[in-house]
Amino acid sequence: MSSAVIVCATLKPFADYVGANITIAAFISLFVCLIPTTIGGLLSAIGIAGMDRALRANVITKSGKAVETAGDIDTLLLDKTGTITIGNRKATAFHPAQGYGVKEFTRLCVLSSVSDQTPEGKSVVELGAEMGMKVDPLQLIGVQMVQFTAETKCSGVDMPDGRRIRKGASEAILRIAAQAGNKCPAGIEETVRRISENGGTPLIVSENEQIRGVIELQDIIKTGIRERFERLRKMGVKTVMVTGDNPLTAKYIAEKAGVDDFIAEARPEDKLEYIRREQRSGKLVAMMGDGINDAPALARADVGFAMAGNGTDTAIETADVALMDDDLRKIPRFIRLSRATFAILVQNITLALGVKALFFALTFTGHATMWMAVFADVGTALLVVANGLRAMRQ
Repeated sequence: MSSAVIVCATLKPFADYVGANITIAAFISLFVCLIPTTIGGLLSAIGIAGMDRALRANVITKSGKAVETAGDIDTLLLDKTGTITIGNRKATAFHPAQGYGVKEFTRLCVLSSVSDQTPEGKSVVELGAEMGMKVDPLQLIGVQMVQFTAETKCSGVDMPDGRRIRKGASEAILRIAAQAGNKCPAGIEETVRRISENGGTPLIVSENEQIRGVIELQDIIKTGIRERFERLRKMGVKTVMVTGDNPLTAKYIAEKAGVDDFIAEARPEDKLEYIRREQRSGKLVAMMGDGINDAPALARADVGFAMAGNGTDTAIETADVALMDDDLRKIPRFIRLSRATFAILVQNITLALGVKALFFALTFTGHATMWMAVFADVGTALLVVANGLRAMRQ
């Protein structure tokens, strides 16, 4: 509105300078034409239309800004568990160290997981039960549970008799054993390497900082995931898998899934640092995740995608876009919708500014009328809104 007033107020001196005769009626018509109704209408109409089209594809978008930004994404970070893989890793085998009995090691595995409520922890207890090892609840009286943290990367129990049983990432337990002056038993590192190279996740179990064996976890890569990443690559989007797994496991899954790059042994702050580094280089970054620890990265990314089907409430609330059916095929479709929406936006801006420029020229020649001004304002607004609604059919 203020721009229309400024233009009309300053136009008279310029008209007198060039010898153009502009009537009061022409000034009023010009003022009506320059009121920014068209611009306000086209932005909201396109955003709402894009959000509606996404909703019909089971994708909830919290703002039109996400629809506008997604088409320019350069890099897409994806949390591995639950996004690239099924997400329910299960214990498939217990590998005791040389000289340590299978029965004793199975008992340690079960005890180390009694406080672990994750699917992985529960699967260890279930596998132990299948092997005939069940823990009597009375035996847990006085047991102190040690919860998993991103810093220690291990969990376990402190027994009443003083034993400290831990289960965790291989590098974490190896470090704990080394700090206590205990050597790694023969064959353990080879077992860890073999499990990792086959795409599994090795968890080492220790007792009083002495390594007793390895638990093997296996996950399943989602069907058709490679083709979806190939589609994103053709659209110019770089895909990066983020995982807390060791580099060997991460490399195996990254190659099988077909992502362009991976970050292994990643902590929540590592995801944030990668996003900041990409943004400092001028790239737009999207993040896809489903867990509580993904929330900071989802908030920092230019566009945050949450897997709403199995995702946590924190991740869904933080993200800009929620995939209700956890289908990664919706990402390329959403990017195409964003690009189509931007193309319509360019068309509408060109149409709106073109009509106003034409009317501005007619004002100087003395051919502008009030009816032309009404069309240039309201008529053009209706045209751009109608054109913007085409995004609903993309």
